[in-house]
Amino acid sequence: MKKHQALFLVLTLIISLLVTPITSLAATTSSSSSATSSSMSSTQSTSSSQTDNKLQEVKQKGTLVVGMSCDYPPYEFTTKQNGKTKYVGFEVDLAKKFAKDLGVKLVIKNMDFDSLLVALETGKVDCVIAGLNATPERKKSVNFSNTYYTGDNYFLVNKSDASKYTSIKDFKGKTVGAQNGTTQYTIIKDDIPGAQVKGLAKLTQLVLALQSHKVDAVLCDAATARAYASNNSNLAAVKAKFSFHMPGTAMAFKKGDNSLLEAGNQTIKQVKQQNLINKEYLPQAASYMKTYHKNNTVASYWKYFAKGIEYTLIITIISVFFGFLLGILFALMRLSKNKLLHSIAVCYIEFIRGTPMMVQVMFVYFGIGAIIQSLPALTSGIIAVSINSGAYVAEIIRSGIQSVDTGQTEASRSLGMSKKQSFQYVILPQALKNIWPALGNEFITLLKDSSIVSVIGVGELMYQTQLVQSATYKGVLPLFITMIIYFILTFTTSNILRYFERKMNHAE
Repeated sequence: MKKHQALFLVLTLIISLLVTPITSLAATTSSSSSATSSSMSSTQSTSSSQTDNKLQEVKQKGTLVVGMSCDYPPYEFTTKQNGKTKYVGFEVDLAKKFAKDLGVKLVIKNMDFDSLLVALETGKVDCVIAGLNATPERKKSVNFSNTYYTGDNYFLVNKSDASKYTSIKDFKGKTVGAQNGTTQYTIIKDDIPGAQVKGLAKLTQLVLALQSHKVDAVLCDAATARAYASNNSNLAAVKAKFSFHMPGTAMAFKKGDNSLLEAGNQTIKQVKQQNLINKEYLPQAASYMKTYHKNNTVASYWKYFAKGIEYTLIITIISVFFGFLLGILFALMRLSKNKLLHSIAVCYIEFIRGTPMMVQVMFVYFGIGAIIQSLPALTSGIIAVSINSGAYVAEIIRSGIQSVDTGQTEASRSLGMSKKQSFQYVILPQALKNIWPALGNEFITLLKDSSIVSVIGVGELMYQTQLVQSATYKGVLPLFITMIIYFILTFTTSNILRYFERKMNHAE
């Protein structure tokens, strides 16, 4: 009984170790997220009441958190200023005016387009300004402001193929790409007969697919198609001659946040009255694109890659540490003769190993994050990766312990060692030596799999690569550089692990 109590004590200790340091790390790296926590949690509790305090809450916390997908010029995209990422575009200017009208600071959360409405519904952002069309389907889940911009659809194609496409019928049998979750994705399925739709999370990925002839065309907004065509001589923008008009672009708000929606409508009213989008915002976005295109090289974005390496190593090292602690705990629980502990360990290990890490990351961030709204993206990513690693490490440790001959235990006990001493001085050292290559492989796997947390906006290496792709209008070269960086990291790690493995073998 004492043994089981001790095991539960260890479980409590590890959980506290897992939560406390990661939370403190997030507090230092994501102060804006912590500033929004109290107001967002109170929003959940008052959403069912008749009184809407959302506008007041935004003003009290002093920040307006806006969700965007910053790979969509000239709506929102990234440039570098003094070596730092800067979000620009006419929707960024619109968001700045909205925040200024409210008297608060603007905080932009950059994430995949198809994650934006989920982030809105779970309280991660106050509103979404990301080229959203106010369609009837979307209106079922969120509220929309008045429209502030209307643009036609265009096909982005390779310049050598531009003359082939004169009507919608010409795309029959062709593969046409669009961002997941966009109106354009639905249009391809419903309004281009015989065309195959290819959906990807990022527009930069679609442009790369177009240039490598994986898709024949990309359907997007007119301004975006022209932006890419004007910055890449190998691409062309072709007008999509549909018989219908787009519903217009609007801000999205969570159901019930009517006071903030009305404030957004007031800002939009002023913008339209003064024609700010056409007079100021669009020309300014065009000037950013032109200026940065002249002196824009992938090499000039080395600080982006450096920052990505930093976050990748932080996520990997912390996740390996806590994954190892969880692995030890659940390995011992699985080896336990107590049926309850054994069953808990089996359920944990099998469930985690049987579900994709991307789903786990998104569940922690959007699912648990909806309850604990102060949980930042970095913390969510580390927790999800740690839990995932713990399941695999548990099986590695279990197999290592069971690989030690039972005669070793019997011999040590016959020499007068207690069960604890036998495990500590005989079984564990041999098991560690046996599993060292597998543990090293797990570390290297995590180093590469940390790229998955980019889906929730964590600025690791893959996330930074996408920013460089968006800013430079180059698809292959940033990926090649990232591939080389990952190779250097994994090759160096492998050599370090082999060094310690030789040390352990020499110690025999």
